[in-house]
Amino acid sequence: MLVTTTSRAWTMLALGVAAQAAGTLVVSAPALLIPYLHAQGASLTQAGLLAAAPTFGMVLTLIAWGAVTDRFGERVVIAGGLVLTTLAVLGAWAAAGNPVLLGLAFLAGGMTSASTNAASGRVVVGWFPKERRGLAMGIRQMSQPLGVTLAAVTVPQLAEADGIRSALVLPIVLCAVLAVLCAIGIANPPRPARADAPVEHVANPYRTNGFLWRIHAVSILLVVPQFTLSTYGLVWLVGLGWSTPAAGLLVGASQFVGAIGRILVGAWSDRAGSRVGPLRIVAVSAAVVMGLLALVDTTHLAAAAVFLVVATSVTVADNGLAYTSVAEAAGPFWSGRALGAQNTGQFIAASAVGPGVGALVGALGFAASFSIVGVLPLLALPLVPRRDRTLHD
Repeated sequence: MLVTTTSRAWTMLALGVAAQAAGTLVVSAPALLIPYLHAQGASLTQAGLLAAAPTFGMVLTLIAWGAVTDRFGERVVIAGGLVLTTLAVLGAWAAAGNPVLLGLAFLAGGMTSASTNAASGRVVVGWFPKERRGLAMGIRQMSQPLGVTLAAVTVPQLAEADGIRSALVLPIVLCAVLAVLCAIGIANPPRPARADAPVEHVANPYRTNGFLWRIHAVSILLVVPQFTLSTYGLVWLVGLGWSTPAAGLLVGASQFVGAIGRILVGAWSDRAGSRVGPLRIVAVSAAVVMGLLALVDTTHLAAAAVFLVVATSVTVADNGLAYTSVAEAAGPFWSGRALGAQNTGQFIAASAVGPGVGALVGALGFAASFSIVGVLPLLALPLVPRRDRTLHD
């Protein structure tokens, strides 16, 4: 059967991707300041704490932003959240000389940029039919690696050349411009009135079965390898002898390749008619690539760049699958909160990656750390549900 998608839906998707990429740029920038901060005398653990501040901020507000989205719609949340994010990054720019105030400003940036997470995913689910939703959400999930790519090719180089303030100019401008564009261009998807909806669509999906809980747990375990590479891939390459600019470009390139991979995996799930089947395969692959990185570090293979690109692509591939699965299982009246909960669990784990993996690398080295992180996808396998659940047609 031929499935058509309106041009308006693609416009909503484009704006959602851009808004989320801007938010991701804000959240990922501190992690890419680690080499600069370390060179200024901060320990890896201290720099990792600063890098974790935005993700911790997101943890505090994701579910609340999701509830606001369920109540008031996507347009006001995305546009208003980007305005607040612009102000938070301006605060970070002003506080660049004070580590405590800088950390608080990055915390606020994470709290405000969380608005784009649940709302941009919800607008995609609302505008796209089920048969195209995997592809659409795969494209939407490009926003994170694209945001990291943009950060990777700008933040380390600008910080090294002219300090932290120079590295924060682009996030400020991008968030401000997109706040205006989203206020003008985003429209809330058409949805049935709550009073006319079936009972199962209105009921709390967390009380009816364990599907959402299991997907959340799987995603928490799978996000650790992803954030390990996005946070410490640059540091690993520099330790292997790469210059900071070259390492930043490679990290950016690997994130871009990962973004393309999310689209392909999303399209694959549409053709397979399943989200959880491909998710299971991605989990196995994530364990394999982390093991390969440990081997590369131990043997000092010359192809470190190739392995990092492959590993980054694989470890980000699960996000779109899990995100789509959560939105479909939660239905139109709970998807904002469910997507907020999905991201909350992931960012709790991500917040621990900065200081946790930093301490692990300091004690055991990268090879052992990659091996330990690679065990987590294997633990996720038995938690992946056997069948999909869909309330969002």
